[in-house]
Amino acid sequence: MIELTKDALDPEKVTAKVRRDTNGAVVTFLGTTRDNFEGKSVLTLEYEAFDEMALKKLEEVRQELIAEFGLEQIAISHRIGTVGIGEISLIIAVGSPHRKDAFYACHKAVDRIKEIVPIWKKEVYQDGSRWVACEDHEFSPPDQMAGGQASAGTHAH
Repeated sequence: MIELTKDALDPEKVTAKVRRDTNGAVVTFLGTTRDNFEGKSVLTLEYEAFDEMALKKLEEVRQELIAEFGLEQIAISHRIGTVGIGEISLIIAVGSPHRKDAFYACHKAVDRIKEIVPIWKKEVYQDGSRWVACEDHEFSPPDQMAGGQASAGTHAH
């Protein structure tokens, strides 16, 4: 399961997609909004994405994990738009017969999503905002490009 949504994310819903009686482990990663970054107070995060390409790249990550770890039960759900403090922006759930593969696959999924998926994060502060970690991304944030093709909402991980 791959999902990109403006709605609040539900860990139970995503985890249910990977639970099987044949699995001895389900590992879940929740990316949440913290209230600070480098000493600055964060008010909210805004995530933007090129929806079609983001979904394609999320599925690419999923397929890489299936090939590398031999796991079929992998679910990735990413939120776009405004995400408040303490709210979930990313859920990765991996079901596996054994815990080791599930942990490694979940960890690799986070890294690969940050590397290749065109979703950007803007941190909003009391005195302004800034795109975070976009300089290392293959794509530029939407408001730095002519034409602004991103979805309404507002990201880098």
